[in-house]
Amino acid sequence: MINPNILLILAGLAFQESPSNPQRHTFASQQMGATCKVVLFGSEAPACKQAAQAAFDRIAELNNIMSDYDAQSELRKLCAQAGEGPVKVSKDLLTVLVRSQEIFQLSDGGFDPTISPVIKLWRRARKSIQLPDAEELRGALALVGFQKVEIDKGKGTVRLALKGMQIDLGGIAKGYAADEALKVLQAKGFASALVVLGGDIAVGAPPPKEKGWKIGIAPVLEEGDASDRYLVLSHCAVSTSGDTEQYVEIAGKRYSHLVDPKTGIGLTRRVAATVVARRGIDADALTKVACILPPEISLKKIALVPGASCRITYLAEKGLELIESPGFPPLQGKKAGK
Repeated sequence: MINPNILLILAGLAFQESPSNPQRHTFASQQMGATCKVVLFGSEAPACKQAAQAAFDRIAELNNIMSDYDAQSELRKLCAQAGEGPVKVSKDLLTVLVRSQEIFQLSDGGFDPTISPVIKLWRRARKSIQLPDAEELRGALALVGFQKVEIDKGKGTVRLALKGMQIDLGGIAKGYAADEALKVLQAKGFASALVVLGGDIAVGAPPPKEKGWKIGIAPVLEEGDASDRYLVLSHCAVSTSGDTEQYVEIAGKRYSHLVDPKTGIGLTRRVAATVVARRGIDADALTKVACILPPEISLKKIALVPGASCRITYLAEKGLELIESPGFPPLQGKKAGK
């Protein structure tokens, strides 16, 4: 889970309910292992509730397809056939795997969902407070590499070339789900809508009489660091990633839950990133690129995605450093204490 201090939702806090229509309606549900919020503006409460439920249902449907925890998910069934012939997959799974492949190539392997076997070793390491066994890690790394995933878009099939390969879509699926949930709301006539799924947000048209949704962003790497600065966004998506909460300290060294696909080692440098993009599927995956690759290289890679920009905060020898894309939306408000 992303520390709520890194990306706070201010959307709608400035709006006061009034007799005039449409009014702001907020709904919440647990989806994909995270809190999901839907905020929309409408004049009829029952219709708003029905639309929000339809959005939640769409996310649940996608979780059934892409979960790496559910043994009955379509993704897990695909992985169970690794090393065998091509497998016909659903349109949703194909869409996410194709985009995963594209971002894998764009990032020179900085984003790689086939890292799942390594991630599982680190999940165990966080529980045992012991580094992964070196031999096990080498074996897991031998299965990593999205170039080993064979996708035939025309036939709608996917093949994992090596037996034992596994895919973890945790770095991209929530962004796609936020996109899809927003589409559901828009299809039901709710243009002014926002979907929050963990650290991933998709926004539609601005709230009534506003320029955009207010999305609070605090570039924190330490507990207690805060900010009241925010972005004003519409018709786009924003995602954040960092290690404020998910990490483990072993022998006095801090290891992030974010793992470098090339080394198989959890990041030891402190970094947090926020990406704004046209689609959640891109923003979600690109935050991982921003954290895994060196900051300057990350910005160059992210600039290759039309409409995407990034803000990276990292801890250097001289202290906290900040780097951002030239096109990153301007921050509003002011830093805390200033």
